[in-house]
Amino acid sequence: MHRRPRAVHRAQAGASSATAPWATVSSTGGFVISARPAQEFGDNPVEVRETGHYTEEYVPSFVEKWDSLIDWEKRAESEGNFFIDLLRKRGVRSVLDVATGTGFHSVRLLEAGFETVSADGSADMLAMAFENGMKHGDHILRVVQADWRWLNRDVHGEYDAIVCLGNSFTHLFSERDRRKALAEFYAMLKHDGILILDQRNYDAILDRGYSSKHTYYYCGEDVAVEPEYVDEGLCRMRYRFPDDSVYHLNMFPLRKDYTRRLMSEVGFQRIETYGDFQHTYRDEQPDFFVHVAEKEYRMEEEEEGSYGGAVNTARSYYNSPDADAFYSSVWGGEDIHVGIYAHPAEPIADASRRTVERMAAGLGLTERSRVLDLGSGFGGSARHLAGTYGCTVQALNLSEVENERHRQLNAQRGLTDRIEVVDGSFEAVPFADSSVDVVWSQDAFLHSGNRIRVLEEIRRVLKPGGRLVFTDPMAADGTDLKGIQPILDRIHLDDMGSPGFYTRELTRLGFVPTEHEGVAGGFEDLREQLVTHYGRVLEETERQEAEGLAAKVSSDYLTQMKKGLGHWVDGGEQRRLTWGIFRFTLTKG
Repeated sequence: MHRRPRAVHRAQAGASSATAPWATVSSTGGFVISARPAQEFGDNPVEVRETGHYTEEYVPSFVEKWDSLIDWEKRAESEGNFFIDLLRKRGVRSVLDVATGTGFHSVRLLEAGFETVSADGSADMLAMAFENGMKHGDHILRVVQADWRWLNRDVHGEYDAIVCLGNSFTHLFSERDRRKALAEFYAMLKHDGILILDQRNYDAILDRGYSSKHTYYYCGEDVAVEPEYVDEGLCRMRYRFPDDSVYHLNMFPLRKDYTRRLMSEVGFQRIETYGDFQHTYRDEQPDFFVHVAEKEYRMEEEEEGSYGGAVNTARSYYNSPDADAFYSSVWGGEDIHVGIYAHPAEPIADASRRTVERMAAGLGLTERSRVLDLGSGFGGSARHLAGTYGCTVQALNLSEVENERHRQLNAQRGLTDRIEVVDGSFEAVPFADSSVDVVWSQDAFLHSGNRIRVLEEIRRVLKPGGRLVFTDPMAADGTDLKGIQPILDRIHLDDMGSPGFYTRELTRLGFVPTEHEGVAGGFEDLREQLVTHYGRVLEETERQEAEGLAAKVSSDYLTQMKKGLGHWVDGGEQRRLTWGIFRFTLTKG
């Protein structure tokens, strides 16, 4: 049980200092909304971009019409038990509804048996919510007016869940306010609590213009809702009602991946995103996104196959629809690694396949060989090895989205019996000691925050005399990390491996270099291929973007991707970065 919030206001207690002067209490103990001037946006409404202005936007006459916009009955039908089932599945008992509005979700939560406290920044909305609580089931809402940025000041206690629904988070216009609000939410959750936050699909509005199915969130059929003005810093929505009254809300157009990143950086662990209450929405643009963020911190050793911080960041990235669409389109859905180019204009897919062939040469693979592919992506390498040499491949990868595509492609090629696709992390390999003949990996280890542990896991699962072959984008030996900081920031890492690091640690663990085609020392330096590859990816991205790639991948993602690709090219040209093939053998002694 959480402690009762200090600033909860009940109707019978009379008007509180937290309610606005136009929200008073009737002689019967209920809230009454009195007259108040119309919305005020000044001479230039699109310049109104302040977090606190929303309290001036929800004027009484607008609040009174809000429920005709939502249509409680139709919304309950379209939403179903999505939130109720989600909360029950996680064993939630206490819920803080921080964006109560007129009370739709607070009432539904109370009806479902959750201990619910209802907060909002608008006194008018809370007054209407209280009345709706009585109207829909005689529920006496425990309401409190509070600013999210100082939520712990007004609401005390810890909760199993916090819900922030109704596109409310977009009322925050500065990143500082958004971070502060998320930090307040985080602090008010129990150690294993969850945050559920929704937002309109502003990516679609910014990139392709506004459209809505009017199916899920705003179900009122006689209300016209559309953006009147949109830029990267403002979405001004217009609401027109049957009596020809018009109201506006100025909101910040949050991009989906930006919101997910903020939640992660504040400290939330696993973050799942749904589209219109559906987990899979890649083939259709939803009206709204729903983010479910877990606070619980899971130590890596607590469960087999759990993910460390850096690995979890990579997992969230590669599971995102933008990343899935980008890599499957630009690389063709087979390989996600640096290619070896015969000439600079060669297709990426051909160069990528050449890397696989070059790595496989000299391994002596047969039908009896057992290969472990760490970070297998879409499985192009695993299919080549199994199809060409007949070997068995265990493909370990952290992205469930990529793994599903991997399995589908294996089935299409008739290789399901030769390739086992496993969800998991290379920091905790779920296979027995001395169980594989070859460990294979391509451009994956950079995503680990504990590369020494990865190498130790490789040593553990390899048979004595087993072979290790892998590639990885790295910092060149002797590079000052400050010189590659933009790249580290892009992939959310503190450092990178280097040829010297891998050679030193592998030697310490009992590996010896494998000479191949005259290349001694265990490392074939192919830095120039990294420069060519990222340059080609940048060219291909721009080409496909001109042909409609933005219909599948958000413009924000593409902008950041092109910027990041440029950093990789610059780093390679300045010899601060390198790439190549490592070949080592585990000693039998």
